[in-house]
Amino acid sequence: MSNIRVTFITAIVAALGLAGCQSTPLYANNQSGNVNGSVSRAPENVLEYGYVTNIETIQGGNRGGSGAGILLGAVVGGLLGNQVGGGSGRTAATIAGSVGGAVAGNAIEGRMDGGAQQGQAYGYRITIRVDSGQTRVFDVTNTGDLRVNDRVQVRNGQIARVN
Repeated sequence: MSNIRVTFITAIVAALGLAGCQSTPLYANNQSGNVNGSVSRAPENVLEYGYVTNIETIQGGNRGGSGAGILLGAVVGGLLGNQVGGGSGRTAATIAGSVGGAVAGNAIEGRMDGGAQQGQAYGYRITIRVDSGQTRVFDVTNTGDLRVNDRVQVRNGQIARVN
């Protein structure tokens, strides 16, 4: 097997290994549960009434990405690293280029994903205390006109203010 082929395979393996380290989103969408620990799903097709007890902003940060930046960066870095040196020095430069390219590609992908920028809001977590005494938590993209202490009704994950 030629040196270029071995180097290319090494770069791909390194990229796939780093792509496996990619994080997943912090919050699941529209999750219902009991804040005190044990999960209590909201019943389906049941109308519940309660009060909004908390609305917090979910900040972009460690949301994760597709992994394409890592993969593309590692391949480009590996190919550029392969152009340097000769023999075992070339292999070391290829591996270093793959790792550096993967890190740079991940950073670039993170900057291009506007919602994942540090400190930028991408949703809201609404906590509702229903009349039965249970607490429901919902992650939404927009709060609409909801405020803390508003009387609301909840059905199938849909929240509506009651006048």
